[in-house]
Amino acid sequence: MSPDAGAPAGARRAELARFARYALVGVVATASHYGLLVAWVELGHGAAWAGSGAGALLGAQVAYALNRQYTFAHRGAVAVSWPRFQLVALLGALLGMAIVGGVVRLGGHYLVGQVLATGAVLLLGFAINRRWTFARATRA
Repeated sequence: MSPDAGAPAGARRAELARFARYALVGVVATASHYGLLVAWVELGHGAAWAGSGAGALLGAQVAYALNRQYTFAHRGAVAVSWPRFQLVALLGALLGMAIVGGVVRLGGHYLVGQVLATGAVLLLGFAINRRWTFARATRA
């Protein structure tokens, strides 16, 4: 996530701005994710780990659209970036499901697990999406 210490100040500022946009998009996508998760568990009485996965899938679609346009200004082929983003999102969903399941198994509340998962997935997802999914045609 962090730019190289030797990078010019302008490049570091641009990278921090890009991460801030990514985090803002993450807030919108996470609201979608958490909304579905809470509805799944509280209204549908479904398992928290499954609600976490379903919410992650919804959040991924919101995040892809906004990150492609707003965060990375990606102009490459959707046919290339969308499957890559989905793979990264799947990795994040599996990690999130494991964290939520583990916290619940240890007696914790599912939302505590989801908050921990969100932090882990934010950092991992930014690093992978920046370097692989939207590697070309990104704006500063």
